[in-house]
Amino acid sequence: MMTKSENKVDQKTTAEKDETIKKNEEKIVLVKEETLEEKLKNTQDKLLRTMAEMENQRRRYEKEKKEAFEFGGFNFASESLSLIDNIDRAIISFNNDESLKNSKDLNKIIDGIEIVKKDLVSIFKKNGIEAIECINKKFDPNFHQAMLEVENSTKEPGTVVQEIQKGYMMKERLLRPSLVGVSKKMKENGVKK
Repeated sequence: MMTKSENKVDQKTTAEKDETIKKNEEKIVLVKEETLEEKLKNTQDKLLRTMAEMENQRRRYEKEKKEAFEFGGFNFASESLSLIDNIDRAIISFNNDESLKNSKDLNKIIDGIEIVKKDLVSIFKKNGIEAIECINKKFDPNFHQAMLEVENSTKEPGTVVQEIQKGYMMKERLLRPSLVGVSKKMKENGVKK
Protein backbone atom coordinates (compact mmCIF):
# COMPACT_ATOMS: atom_id res chain seq x y z
CA MET A 1 0.00 0.00 0.00
CA MET A 2 0.96 3.59 -0.59
CA THR A 3 1.61 6.05 2.12
CA LYS A 4 0.01 9.43 2.14
CA SER A 5 3.16 11.18 1.14
CA GLU A 6 3.72 8.75 -1.74
CA ASN A 7 0.10 9.19 -2.75
CA LYS A 8 0.52 13.00 -2.72
CA VAL A 9 3.69 12.76 -4.83
CA ASP A 10 1.96 10.38 -7.18
CA GLN A 11 -1.08 12.70 -7.47
CA LYS A 12 1.25 15.66 -7.97
CA THR A 13 3.11 13.78 -10.69
CA THR A 14 -0.16 12.74 -12.31
CA ALA A 15 -1.45 16.31 -12.17
CA GLU A 16 1.80 17.57 -13.72
CA LYS A 17 1.55 14.92 -16.40
CA ASP A 18 -2.06 15.86 -17.11
CA GLU A 19 -1.13 19.53 -17.35
CA THR A 20 1.78 18.73 -19.65
CA ILE A 21 -0.53 16.61 -21.82
CA LYS A 22 -3.05 19.48 -21.99
CA LYS A 23 -0.33 21.95 -23.00
CA ASN A 24 0.92 19.55 -25.66
CA GLU A 25 -2.61 19.03 -26.95
CA GLU A 26 -3.09 22.83 -27.10
CA LYS A 27 0.18 23.14 -29.00
CA ILE A 28 -0.93 20.41 -31.39
CA VAL A 29 -4.24 22.18 -31.93
CA LEU A 30 -2.41 25.49 -32.52
CA VAL A 31 -0.04 23.78 -34.93
CA LYS A 32 -3.01 22.23 -36.74
CA GLU A 33 -4.76 25.61 -36.86
CA GLU A 34 -1.63 27.29 -38.19
CA THR A 35 -1.29 24.56 -40.73
CA LEU A 36 -4.89 25.06 -41.84
CA GLU A 37 -4.34 28.83 -42.06
CA GLU A 38 -1.14 28.29 -44.00
CA LYS A 39 -2.91 25.89 -46.32
CA LEU A 40 -5.67 28.42 -46.86
CA LYS A 41 -3.14 31.18 -47.59
CA ASN A 42 -1.20 28.91 -49.95
CA THR A 43 -4.40 27.90 -51.73
CA GLN A 44 -5.47 31.53 -52.05
CA ASP A 45 -2.02 32.45 -53.37
CA LYS A 46 -2.13 29.65 -55.95
CA LEU A 47 -5.62 30.69 -57.00
CA LEU A 48 -4.57 34.32 -57.44
CA ARG A 49 -1.50 33.30 -59.45
CA THR A 50 -3.58 31.01 -61.67
CA MET A 51 -6.15 33.74 -62.26
CA ALA A 52 -3.39 36.25 -63.11
CA GLU A 53 -1.79 33.79 -65.52
CA MET A 54 -5.14 33.17 -67.20
CA GLU A 55 -5.69 36.93 -67.58
CA ASN A 56 -2.19 37.37 -69.06
CA GLN A 57 -2.82 34.51 -71.46
CA ARG A 58 -6.15 36.04 -72.51
CA ARG A 59 -4.46 39.39 -73.18
CA ARG A 60 -1.70 37.72 -75.22
CA TYR A 61 -4.31 35.84 -77.24
CA GLU A 62 -6.28 39.06 -77.91
CA LYS A 63 -3.11 40.87 -78.99
CA GLU A 64 -2.06 38.02 -81.29
CA LYS A 65 -5.57 37.83 -82.74
CA LYS A 66 -5.59 41.58 -83.40
CA GLU A 67 -2.15 41.47 -85.04
CA ALA A 68 -3.13 38.46 -87.14
CA PHE A 69 -6.23 40.32 -88.32
CA GLU A 70 -4.35 43.56 -89.04
CA PHE A 71 -1.21 42.08 -90.56
CA GLY A 72 -2.43 38.70 -91.79
CA GLY A 73 -2.06 39.81 -95.39
CA PHE A 74 1.41 41.23 -94.81
CA ASN A 75 3.21 38.67 -97.00
CA PHE A 76 0.54 38.88 -99.69
CA ALA A 77 0.75 42.68 -99.69
CA SER A 78 4.55 42.58 -99.83
CA GLU A 79 4.51 40.27 -102.84
CA SER A 80 1.77 42.30 -104.54
CA LEU A 81 4.00 45.38 -104.68
CA SER A 82 5.68 43.92 -107.75
CA LEU A 83 2.37 44.44 -109.62
CA ILE A 84 2.58 48.21 -109.20
CA ASP A 85 6.28 48.15 -110.12
CA ASN A 86 5.53 46.22 -113.31
CA ILE A 87 2.64 48.54 -114.23
CA ASP A 88 4.95 51.56 -113.84
CA ARG A 89 7.61 49.84 -115.97
CA ALA A 90 5.04 49.03 -118.66
CA ILE A 91 3.91 52.68 -118.84
CA ILE A 92 7.52 53.89 -119.11
CA SER A 93 8.26 51.23 -121.71
CA PHE A 94 5.24 52.18 -123.86
CA ASN A 95 6.11 55.89 -123.64
CA ASN A 96 9.75 55.27 -124.63
CA ASP A 97 9.04 52.82 -127.48
CA GLU A 98 9.72 54.65 -130.76
CA SER A 99 7.56 52.30 -132.82
CA LEU A 100 4.52 52.99 -130.57
CA LYS A 101 5.00 56.78 -130.25
CA ASN A 102 3.36 57.39 -133.62
CA SER A 103 0.45 55.04 -132.86
CA LYS A 104 -2.88 56.73 -132.24
CA ASP A 105 -3.87 53.94 -129.84
CA LEU A 106 -0.89 54.45 -127.49
CA ASN A 107 -2.78 56.90 -125.27
CA LYS A 108 -5.72 54.49 -124.98
CA ILE A 109 -3.40 51.67 -123.92
CA ILE A 110 -1.65 53.86 -121.35
CA ASP A 111 -5.00 55.16 -120.05
CA GLY A 112 -6.20 51.57 -119.58
CA ILE A 113 -3.03 50.66 -117.69
CA GLU A 114 -3.36 53.80 -115.53
CA ILE A 115 -6.94 52.79 -114.59
CA VAL A 116 -5.69 49.37 -113.45
CA LYS A 117 -2.91 51.06 -111.45
CA LYS A 118 -5.38 53.47 -109.77
CA ASP A 119 -7.63 50.56 -108.80
CA LEU A 120 -4.69 48.66 -107.32
CA VAL A 121 -3.52 51.73 -105.38
CA SER A 122 -7.10 52.23 -104.12
CA ILE A 123 -7.24 48.62 -102.89
CA PHE A 124 -3.88 49.08 -101.16
CA LYS A 125 -5.06 52.27 -99.42
CA LYS A 126 -8.24 50.56 -98.18
CA ASN A 127 -5.98 47.97 -96.54
CA GLY A 128 -3.61 50.49 -94.96
CA ILE A 129 -0.84 50.17 -97.56
CA GLU A 130 0.66 53.45 -98.68
CA ALA A 131 3.75 54.59 -100.54
CA ILE A 132 6.55 56.21 -98.56
CA GLU A 133 7.19 59.80 -99.64
CA CYS A 134 10.94 60.21 -99.70
CA ILE A 135 12.06 62.83 -102.27
CA ASN A 136 13.65 65.88 -100.56
CA LYS A 137 13.36 64.18 -97.15
CA LYS A 138 16.25 63.44 -94.83
CA PHE A 139 17.61 59.90 -95.34
CA ASP A 140 16.16 57.55 -92.70
CA PRO A 141 17.57 53.99 -92.64
CA ASN A 142 14.29 52.80 -91.10
CA PHE A 143 12.44 53.63 -94.33
CA HIS A 144 15.11 54.08 -97.00
CA GLN A 145 17.86 51.96 -98.46
CA ALA A 146 20.63 54.00 -100.07
CA MET A 147 21.65 52.63 -103.44
CA LEU A 148 23.90 55.46 -104.57
CA GLU A 149 25.24 58.86 -103.64
CA VAL A 150 24.64 61.81 -105.94
CA GLU A 151 26.82 64.91 -105.84
CA ASN A 152 24.55 67.88 -105.33
CA SER A 153 25.47 71.39 -104.26
CA THR A 154 21.87 72.58 -103.82
CA LYS A 155 20.74 69.94 -101.30
CA GLU A 156 21.99 69.27 -97.82
CA PRO A 157 24.09 66.08 -97.62
CA GLY A 158 22.00 63.08 -96.62
CA THR A 159 18.87 64.29 -98.44
CA VAL A 160 17.03 61.86 -100.70
CA VAL A 161 17.24 63.25 -104.24
CA GLN A 162 16.33 60.20 -106.32
CA GLU A 163 13.85 57.36 -105.89
CA ILE A 164 14.88 54.17 -107.66
CA GLN A 165 12.06 52.02 -106.28
CA LYS A 166 9.07 53.10 -104.17
CA GLY A 167 8.87 51.90 -100.61
CA TYR A 168 5.61 51.01 -98.87
CA MET A 169 4.20 50.87 -95.35
CA MET A 170 1.36 48.71 -94.08
CA LYS A 171 -0.14 50.64 -91.19
CA GLU A 172 2.88 51.08 -88.90
CA ARG A 173 4.98 48.31 -90.45
CA LEU A 174 7.49 48.63 -93.23
CA LEU A 175 6.55 46.45 -96.21
CA ARG A 176 9.50 47.46 -98.35
CA PRO A 177 12.07 50.25 -97.96
CA SER A 178 12.44 52.89 -100.65
CA LEU A 179 15.55 52.38 -102.77
CA VAL A 180 17.02 55.86 -103.04
CA GLY A 181 19.87 58.04 -104.17
CA VAL A 182 21.21 60.31 -101.44
CA SER A 183 22.91 63.69 -101.92
CA LYS A 184 26.49 64.34 -100.95
CA LYS A 185 28.58 67.49 -101.22
CA MET A 186 30.23 68.15 -104.53
CA LYS A 187 33.97 67.87 -104.86
CA GLU A 188 35.78 71.15 -105.14
CA ASN A 189 39.25 70.98 -106.64
CA GLY A 190 39.28 67.22 -106.20
CA VAL A 191 38.64 67.36 -102.45
CA LYS A 192 35.41 66.14 -100.80
CA LYS A 193 33.74 68.46 -98.37
